[in-house]
Amino acid sequence: MSFRTPPTRRIALLVAVACTTLSGCASLVSSAASGFADRLSLAILNQDDPDTVKAAMPSYMVLLDSLVEGSPDDPDILAAAATLYASYGAVFADEPLRAQRLTRRARDYAQRALCAEYAEACGWRDLNYDDFVASLDSVQEDEAELLYTYGFATLAYLRAHSDDWNSLAELPQAQALFEHYLEVAGTGVNEATYVYMGILHTLRPPALGGQPELAREHFERAIALSDGRDLSAKVEFAKGYARLLYERELHDELLTSVLDANPYADGLTLSNVLAQQEAAQLLLDADDYF
Repeated sequence: MSFRTPPTRRIALLVAVACTTLSGCASLVSSAASGFADRLSLAILNQDDPDTVKAAMPSYMVLLDSLVEGSPDDPDILAAAATLYASYGAVFADEPLRAQRLTRRARDYAQRALCAEYAEACGWRDLNYDDFVASLDSVQEDEAELLYTYGFATLAYLRAHSDDWNSLAELPQAQALFEHYLEVAGTGVNEATYVYMGILHTLRPPALGGQPELAREHFERAIALSDGRDLSAKVEFAKGYARLLYERELHDELLTSVLDANPYADGLTLSNVLAQQEAAQLLLDADDYF
């Protein structure tokens, strides 16, 4: 069986060969590679067959590893690799240890991406909460997208390591990170952040610092901002809030609306299909839970 190099990657390779004796070509190759990574991410998000994505993603994860090897300090390539690893580790990894390994790599890539633009981020994991928050204050809109990627990878990592109390101790930092992101992102804010904030406020019960009513506000805002197209927001609302507070009516109403919705939406199709699968399962075992 012959192996056909993806067209955009093939162009990047040809550019690399042609540029070996010319100055300034490193940035051109980096641009082609990061452009490929962006288009790959969009193609994955618009796929409606999760099994196809699950089978294909590992190959592209290794491909992005190779792009990182070629451009180890390129924040765009590092961020793309972080996003792909975090997504796969959070959604498709079947074994807990594998999810932990993949999300650990995701967070490492994301930190390297942010570190390339904001040097203080290089040492964030060694800081206590107060010093971490103080360091966050200097992150501005130019670094907002990389900050979001680091937050997403961190949340995937913390979920995969939820049985580790040391990881749970990082939840306040993750919350502070997304709060600062919302302050500096301006009009380019990623609406999924409100889902993540809702998740963070429900990962702990109220007795341990969880804030379910604040989580509800974030979930409802995420739903409103997407005009209800982001079905994962409703699933997380049902799973994180309604189940936590044993609100069966709200739980079933949210999940039924997910199943009744059209999953096709640009940039949301894959997550919506996955959300419908999870909603069906949550409804199926609701009688045992409530």
